[in-house]
Amino acid sequence: MTTAVVTTRPTPTFWSKLATNRSWMKFRANPVGWIGLIVIVAFVVMAICAPWLAHFEPTKTNWMAVRQAPSATYWLGTDEIGRDIYSRLLFGARASLMAGFFSVFIALIIGVPLGMIAGYCGGKVDSVISRCTEAIMAMPSLILAIALAAALGASLTNAMLAIGIANVPLFIRLTRGQVMTVKYLEYVEAAFSVGTSHLGILVKYILPNILAPLFIQVTLSLASAIIAESSLSFLGLGQQPPAASWGSMLNAAKGFLTQAPWMAIWPGMAIFVVVLAFNLFGDALRDALDPK
Repeated sequence: MTTAVVTTRPTPTFWSKLATNRSWMKFRANPVGWIGLIVIVAFVVMAICAPWLAHFEPTKTNWMAVRQAPSATYWLGTDEIGRDIYSRLLFGARASLMAGFFSVFIALIIGVPLGMIAGYCGGKVDSVISRCTEAIMAMPSLILAIALAAALGASLTNAMLAIGIANVPLFIRLTRGQVMTVKYLEYVEAAFSVGTSHLGILVKYILPNILAPLFIQVTLSLASAIIAESSLSFLGLGQQPPAASWGSMLNAAKGFLTQAPWMAIWPGMAIFVVVLAFNLFGDALRDALDPK
C-alpha cells in the first residue's frame, strides 16, 4: 500500500507578489527613480528630526556673527541678523514639505470626487463641472494661488489652502478623463448588469483602476506645490517671520547677494534639489506604471 504525499504551495505573501510585479521590477531597475526617492526620504527625515539635528534655535540671533561665512561653528554661515542658516534650512524644510503634502492632499480630496462624478455621470453634470474647471484653469495656478493667499491673509495655513485650491482643476480633469476611459470597459458594464450600485461601481471598480495616473500626478504636483509655497513665502504671503521658510530666506538674502551669497545659495539649492527629486521620482513612476 502506497501513501500519497500531498504537497501544498506556500501562500504568496505581499512581498513575494511585489517582487514579481512587473511595475515594481521596472521601477527597481531605474536608478534615477531611486535617487529621487532617496533624496525625498532624506529631506523628510531632516524635516522631522530638525530639533535634534539643528545646532541652534532657528530664530536665535547673534549680533556678533552677522553675515558670517561658513565655518566650523556655523556650517552654512549666518544671515543678516546672525541666525544659523543650517538650522533655519532644516526647519524651513518642514514648512516647504508640509505645504507640499497638505496642499496636494486638499487638491486630491476635492478634485478626485468631482472628476469621478463628472466623468461617470456625463451630461449636464459633466458640463457644469467642466466649464467651472476651465474657468479656473484660465488663470495660471501660481497667480491664482497668490490671489487666494492675499485674500485669505498671510500665513502658512492659508498658503497651503490657496495652493491646494489652485491645483484642484488639474485633478478634476485628470480624473474625469480616466473615468471616461474606464467606465465603458466590460467588467464595469458586467458589474452594472448584476445590480451593483453606482457608488459601488465608482469605489470598487473604477477608482482602483485610475490610481496609477493619480499617484504619478501627486508626485509631480508636490514639486510644483513646493515651488508655489516658496514663491508665496518670498512675497510675504506664506510662512511669516521669524519662522523659517526657504522662500522667506531667499527674500531676506536678495539684498546681500554680493556681501553674503551663501544666504541665497543654500535655500535656493534646497528648493532645486527637492523639486528635482520629486520630478525624477515621478518620471520613474510613470515609466514603471505605463502599461505600454
